[in-house]
Amino acid sequence: MKKELINKLCCPFDKDELDLQIFAEDLSGDIREGILICPTCKRYYPIIHGIPIMSPDEYREKELELPVVNRWKNQLKTNKVENFRVIEK
Repeated sequence: MKKELINKLCCPFDKDELDLQIFAEDLSGDIREGILICPTCKRYYPIIHGIPIMSPDEYREKELELPVVNRWKNQLKTNKVENFRVIEK
């Protein structure tokens, strides 16, 4: 995902701007893995293989997202993720 894309994305639920946390970039500076977090509803949207996963909750697959979230858990600015939301420290 190109970093400039963050300026065009918003939370699909409440249309708020998203906070970006980058975990891995490729050689050209594009985001390979990261997470987008809505400061209002606290939903998170992982970036997996450069693609932001921003589907409605009922269509998301936790099993596909958890490996990325668990791999970078120590760098997340939160203690816990639950039901596609971050739980604040």
